[in-house]
Order: sequence, then C-alpha cells, then structure tokens
Amino acid sequence: MASLIKQILFATDFSACADRAMGYALTLARTWKADLCVVTALELYPGMDPDYTVNKMYLDHLRGESNRQLVALQVRAKAAGQPITTRIEVGIPSQVLQTVAQTIGADLVVVGTHGRTGLDHVLIGSTAERIVRVSPCPVLAVKADKSGAGGATTTTIKRIVVPTDLSTCSLDALEYAVQFAKPLGAAITILHAMEPVAYGLDFSLSHAKEWKEQRDYLEKRLSVLSACVTAHGIQTDHVLKPGLPADSIAAYVTQQGFDLMIMGTHGRRGISHVLLGSIAGAMLRHAPCPVLTVRQFNFGEDYERVVPLGNQ
Repeated sequence: MASLIKQILFATDFSACADRAMGYALTLARTWKADLCVVTALELYPGMDPDYTVNKMYLDHLRGESNRQLVALQVRAKAAGQPITTRIEVGIPSQVLQTVAQTIGADLVVVGTHGRTGLDHVLIGSTAERIVRVSPCPVLAVKADKSGAGGATTTTIKRIVVPTDLSTCSLDALEYAVQFAKPLGAAITILHAMEPVAYGLDFSLSHAKEWKEQRDYLEKRLSVLSACVTAHGIQTDHVLKPGLPADSIAAYVTQQGFDLMIMGTHGRRGISHVLLGSIAGAMLRHAPCPVLTVRQFNFGEDYERVVPLGNQ
C-alpha cells in the first residue's frame, strides 16, 4: 500500500496539552516524511457577525496572538527539522478541523484533549469527541502530561495496545495498527475484555462450561490474530481480561504503561455514537496514554490484509 500517512493536520489552541501533542505531530511527520499543517481556530459561533465592531475587535486580538504563537511553533518545528504550514480559521473548532482535514486530504489529525480551561471532561464532551466523530481520517488525541512537563515529555512509541471486540471496525483498527507500528519498530498487544455474564441464582455447571467454551473460543481467535501480525514482522502478544470493557481496559493499560492505544470507534453494535459514549469516550477520558481512534480508513483496493476478518 502507499504510505500510511502523507499529510498530518495538527490542531492547536496553544494550551499545555496542545504543546505536548505538537511533539507527537512532529515525531510522526518525521517518521513518515509527511507534510505537517498546523491550524488554530478562532471560535465564532453561527449567528455572530464577524464584522460587528465588538466581534471584530475580539477576532483581531485572537488573530494577533495566534500569529505570534504560530511563529513560535514554526521556530520549534524548524529546530526539529520539520517544515510546517500554518492556518488560522474562524468558526466552531470541530467543524473547522473537519473542513480543513477534507480540504488538505489529511491522513491523520493530531489534537490535545484538554484545551485552555484544563477541564478535560468539558472538551471531551465537546471538541475532542466531536472531532473523532466527524473527522474524515484517524485522530490521535494526546492528554496533558500530569507532571506538567508539557512538550518536554517523550514522544517515543514502542509499545502499542489495541483493544478489540472482534468486530470488523476493531479489526480494521488492528490492521491500521500493523501499518502504524512497523516503521516505528513498535510491539503490539491485542487486548480483549471478556464481559461478565449475569446468570442470577441459577448459575450451574452448564453455565460454567459455557463460560469456559467462550473463553477458549476467544483465546483461539486472539491467538490467530497474534500469529498473523507476528508473521508480518511485528512483535505481538495478546491478553484476555475479564471484566467490564471500559474498566478492565483502562486498568490494564495503566498497569502496563503502554505508549499508545489504537482503537476503532464503532464496536459490535455498528453505531459510532454509542461506543463513543462508552468505550472510546471512556478511553479518551481515562487512558493514561495517547489514543488513536480509527473511525474509517480506506486501505485501497489492492491492499492485502494482514488481519483476517470473521473466523478466517
């Protein structure tokens, strides 16, 4: 297939988490020799006249400050050996990013997940989650570093975890992870959360047998997936964790200290907003590492899959 990433769009509001996300954008742009476009959105909502005196003063002030900040990012990028282009747009941030991503043909959007207020749940409930939902390409969401080191923290990606529910969407995310990991020399852990089954008071040996059979089936499927990815030259293992998906995934990822999570955003129900409201949304909020969501991705007609679909 052609290069996985040729054009990266980095969205910034110049906050600490955006500063850290910039480090990832630079690292990935160098890895794939991709073009890097940096965009910032001056928030102006429908119904607000940009030519109205007060609004114009507000936008002029933001534009001046944004230009100053973008110059600083150009200096940082030049020092890292990565040229960038910059854009200042006006409108609702998520809509602006969707439009720009489509206009430049972005293969990846990189964004911080806190914003100016530092209230992660506020942004997750608005801009970041909306970007994941509407973006025409995968989105890498980077949280602010708890140590307060900002952009000074490492952006090395050597251990990637891929949660899967064995749906087509999650298997496509694993396929994407294979291509993403290879140039980075990163290892992949395939993670499945086996949801508990409530049997009530009639739990019996037959139910225990059914649970064991389900576990054996899942173990077999995960083993096949691991073998396929390993055969592609990537160090791979798999883990089957019992428990509620959001809780068990977050706990395991926190315990193991992965560098990146890659996951699909549809899930077995096939309704993106349902999973975004639960598993993917929970990971955007609580995963200790950056989360790369794959909502849709076209591998190309001639692409030969590494990860089999269904029971292949």
